[in-house]
Amino acid sequence: MDDELFFSNVTYDPDVYYFFYIGELKNYGLGRFLARMFSRRTGRRAECISIVPDILHQYNYRNLIVPRQAPAPDADSRLPVSFRTDSARFMSTVSGHRFIHRLIDRILASQDHLHITMYESVPQMTLDERDRVSLLGPDKELARRFNNKAFQYRLLAGEVPVVDFRICRTMRELLAVTEELRPQWRDGIFVSRPYSAAGAASAITRSSEEIVRAFGTDDDEFLVSRYIPHRFDPTVLAVVANGEDVYIAGVADQRIEDGNRFVGSTYPSTLPREVTTELEQYTRRIGRIMGRAGYRGIFGCDYLVDDEMRVRFLEINARKQGTTLEFCYALEQILPPGSPSLPELEYHAVRESRFPVNTVEPGDASVPLCWGTYNYKLGEKRVTSGYIPQNPHEQESFSLVARGALAKDYVILEHIGSRHLVMPGTFLARAVSVARDLDDVREGLDQARRMIALTVDDKQTMVNGQPRPDHTGSVAHRK
Repeated sequence: MDDELFFSNVTYDPDVYYFFYIGELKNYGLGRFLARMFSRRTGRRAECISIVPDILHQYNYRNLIVPRQAPAPDADSRLPVSFRTDSARFMSTVSGHRFIHRLIDRILASQDHLHITMYESVPQMTLDERDRVSLLGPDKELARRFNNKAFQYRLLAGEVPVVDFRICRTMRELLAVTEELRPQWRDGIFVSRPYSAAGAASAITRSSEEIVRAFGTDDDEFLVSRYIPHRFDPTVLAVVANGEDVYIAGVADQRIEDGNRFVGSTYPSTLPREVTTELEQYTRRIGRIMGRAGYRGIFGCDYLVDDEMRVRFLEINARKQGTTLEFCYALEQILPPGSPSLPELEYHAVRESRFPVNTVEPGDASVPLCWGTYNYKLGEKRVTSGYIPQNPHEQESFSLVARGALAKDYVILEHIGSRHLVMPGTFLARAVSVARDLDDVREGLDQARRMIALTVDDKQTMVNGQPRPDHTGSVAHRK
């Protein structure tokens, strides 16, 4: 194995048409949808090669490459270290990786072009600067611009109902503005750096001391917005093809913990139809603004809905969202056979600035299933003492429940495995629950969370950078 690789099981076949997926392992399954499309278009068997940052004990996935990366300086351990790397850092590693460049050379010797699809388009990805290599996703610079929260709020104020906000350019200005606003915004002040996701680089604050504790004293641009107590955090997934055509995949309800930490979603939304219609209208309006600027591909919008059912825009995610794959599996059951999938819609949007003629939105179609996700993250540095075998049958669970062969099912995905040092903020595992009603979905997620928790020993301690566990073992996945 190449010294710069943590893991690889790629076996090159010159008769196969290849494309790359680059991003977190949680969206590995998206490659199946594009493989079907590329096979139809090329007349050859098509396969996806996935390049991911996830450090696991073992991998039950085909055509996988995991580049070796330096862990955080405080990960002092002789055990394998699992950590969630910054996407820009990971894309820089991939773009300069000798093994990956040699693999591209071999692929291009047998096919005319190599497409790369990514979880998020970032400027640090430069593989597309090679001849006959292109990104199958949003323009990198446009994606970065639309992911900037300060830019979003300036752009959309007056277009959609946004939360009251201010933009501060220094820490001094931030502290002065929040002190002035605090008597009026009594429920709290939300502070975020321009780029943040899933609760990172953002915080609900109620004093200057909390701001300094969360962000330090370095100058940066900050978005300051009024925190509004609420129960509903809907998210809308969509695809932009041009300045007019925006495809709405659906509305899900996010699960938010500690005020701003995203841990999963459930579908369909429990909001009244008139509210979800309003959310779809705002998202289509935002998508058209993005499309007129040249954005093409998948994106999502997050909102809040207060107790009086008033909608407020929160943010654009100019990338694939964490539940994109589950939306794909659900739409496969909801839409007529042969309807293009979300990755196919993105392909046509990027390559042709249009959707194919057989495109069908789910709209008010009856939903034959419900689903939910939960991201199990650790808040502190821990060592795993058990494992859960990787389940490769998520797509099958959606199919079985939709056609009534099962009433409910859940799977635990991407568990790191035993005897790994897991850094704070890293996914220990994900859970996906599918059922005929949302109560059963929630029950499945609860059971999965309890199962995952058993793989970390509460009594385990670190001594001189090494674990001192009370026991090790495995946990079987039983339903």
